[in-house]
Formats: sequence, structure tokens, C-alpha cells
Amino acid sequence: MKITLTVNGKKYEVDVKPNETLLDVLRDKIGIKSVKAGCWRGECGICTVLLDGKPVKSCLVLAAEADGSEIVTVEGLMKDGRLAPLQKAFIEHGAIQCGFCTSAFVLTAHWLLSRNPNVTREEVIEAINGLICRCTGYEQIIEAILAAAKYYKK
Repeated sequence: MKITLTVNGKKYEVDVKPNETLLDVLRDKIGIKSVKAGCWRGECGICTVLLDGKPVKSCLVLAAEADGSEIVTVEGLMKDGRLAPLQKAFIEHGAIQCGFCTSAFVLTAHWLLSRNPNVTREEVIEAINGLICRCTGYEQIIEAILAAAKYYKK
């Protein structure tokens, strides 16, 4: 079947199989490699994207279910080829080690801060619960998100 997706503001028409996941389509058919496959069971959260504004584990979403939806990957946060302040905060706070999980954390943080720029440490911890990072120990990620909150305040 043919589906239509808007990914980072660009519209795509893609032929998909009934059992094809959104993760597969984003990586293999649209070519967005920042969306990573970790566990393929929804346990690690590494494949997180924003689907119609909400974080979802793209390995658990059938591509056909996303037909007509808007998807944002980490590239979609950039403006004019420049990193968003949140992305810079991850770099500045050492929240990027190997980088494998970074996109999922950045997108989840963007969703959280867009909803609540006055976020508490506990709310950050709750929001990133379910995303696995094997390198940073999470402290740098939490600090980067808290530091970036100021950029979301109106």
C-alpha cells in the first residue's frame, strides 16, 4: 500500500508492506539514519521519534498506522542547518558519548520542554525513563535537558 508521511516538514509517498514498521521506512526508504534500531521490542526506546508531536517507539508503530502523520526526527529540530539550543546543550554537557541513543533523548527532551519549560529534575527523570543509555550514566543527559529549558521559556 502507498502511504504519505511528512518527515521534518517534507512530504513523502512510500510503498509499504502491511508488516513494515515506521522505523524500517524512516531508515531504509526515506534514508534517515539518526533513527536507530536497538532492541526491536520497544524496550530500549532508541528508535524514538515524534509522531504528531508525541514521542513513540518507531519499532512498535506499523508504517501504515502513521499514514498522513507528521514525524520529526532529530534533524527536524535544526534551523537553517544549525543545531538547536537543546542539541548544543547535549554537546556542552557531555551528554553525547557514543551517540547511539542521543536522538531519542533529544527528541524526548524537546517534547518535554515544549510542554513544560519549567521542568523539574524529577520530571526530566520521569520523561526519559524507558530510554536506555549505556555510556553516560544519565547525569549528563539530565543536566543538559535542565540547562536547555531556558530556551523553551517564552
